[in-house]
Amino acid sequence: MNVNPEGVKTYDAIVIGGGPGGYVAAIRAAQLGLKTLVIEKETLGGVCLNWGCIPSKTLIHSARQVDHLRSGMAGIEVSGLKINYPELQQRKSEVVRKLTGNVALLLKGNKVDVLSGMAAFENSSTLTVTTREGTERVRATRGIIVATGARPIELPAFRWDHQTILSAKEAVSLQEVPERLAIIGGGVIGMEIGMMYQSLGAEVTIIEQGNQILPGNDSEAAALIARIFTQRGGTLLTQAAAQGWTSTAEGPVLHVKHGAKDLEIFTGKILVSVGFRANTEGLNLQNTGVQLDERGHILTQPSTRTDDPMIYAIGDVSGGPYLAHKASKEGEIAAEAIAGQPSTRDWVAIPAVTFTYPEVATAGLTEEQARSRGIPVRVGRFPLSASGRALAMGDQIGFVKLISDERTDRLLGATLVGAEVSELIGEILIALEMGSSMQDLSLSVHPHPTLSETLMEAAKHGHKEAIHITNRK
Repeated sequence: MNVNPEGVKTYDAIVIGGGPGGYVAAIRAAQLGLKTLVIEKETLGGVCLNWGCIPSKTLIHSARQVDHLRSGMAGIEVSGLKINYPELQQRKSEVVRKLTGNVALLLKGNKVDVLSGMAAFENSSTLTVTTREGTERVRATRGIIVATGARPIELPAFRWDHQTILSAKEAVSLQEVPERLAIIGGGVIGMEIGMMYQSLGAEVTIIEQGNQILPGNDSEAAALIARIFTQRGGTLLTQAAAQGWTSTAEGPVLHVKHGAKDLEIFTGKILVSVGFRANTEGLNLQNTGVQLDERGHILTQPSTRTDDPMIYAIGDVSGGPYLAHKASKEGEIAAEAIAGQPSTRDWVAIPAVTFTYPEVATAGLTEEQARSRGIPVRVGRFPLSASGRALAMGDQIGFVKLISDERTDRLLGATLVGAEVSELIGEILIALEMGSSMQDLSLSVHPHPTLSETLMEAAKHGHKEAIHITNRK
């Protein structure tokens, strides 16, 4: 860092935002020899680490243990099961604290400077940063990376009061399990939090405007998760619209239009989870050459560079899918591009996992997406009920579904539903990136008994060579 006579601190690269995209970008830039600054307005790690991915998955893991204990597996009897929810929250906070501390240590170890404050562009290379102490001016000589993320969309009829009307941030920070919880939005976050609190004893209602939960996912997978949710006592309303709410002596009442019916749903808390909006306000992007799309995302090229040659954008602020690992990879790409290396978004697929019970993991195209593109598809399936490992675990609900192009057998995508399938999708991703065929998976020897061999079994089924289930005609 240099300070010029104007009092402007100069860096090679500056990153606005210290989330999973921003801190990765900063570390990669430092590895490439660039003097780098991260500007973070709240806490290092961003939404994912502090209020999203990690906190929710920590609580979901605890809820899953409750499910196991309540399942009544033969030979194991549990009586007097008690959930100490404040202790679960304490454990969550400890996990978050450890990981945020690790991020700070990693940045320090890579000699990345960190500045707490709000950044705004003076021009394409200079920023004014508002801190608690006042303002500072910083300048980049090679490039600036915008990694400011996105925030949940607030509905006009459901303004967050952080007590009754909640965002996901408050939903994973409650100090007691709500007796009743209504969730507007049956997407990934709504279903994850809904099934988590369902396991912890809440009465959960989910209102989804579309015709299925988990929009964009394989319809067979979405239907299975919906069935399990309702079998466990949940109420699911699809093609329904939440229109408002009123406060009564008995608690909040949610007003829902469901077909021709006007419903009143008595609840305790209302979680609104209907999508995200890019965080660009206050950046003064009008002082740069950066352009936005119709939804407010920053437009970028495959190198993550914007229409302004000095500015790059990564992660949620540049559009979906809104996934931490996508942001991290884009952070590496942006840092390498600024350092002058050839780097671009050249992936075949971005994997995604929904941590419901059971989990849903996807990569590439679904069957519906492939058919809608006019691709003749080969489908290979294998139910977890035929897996020795799944049966031994007592987690036999779910299936593996592989999709390939029937003309070439090239693998196009996969949908996995079941326990721990989040740990299996990586193999599918490698196969997709390498241009593997379904038969490549079929011919690869997998260890037995494991969940991973269900991928091989599904591939064999796709070629009518299944051993442990009957082949389709």
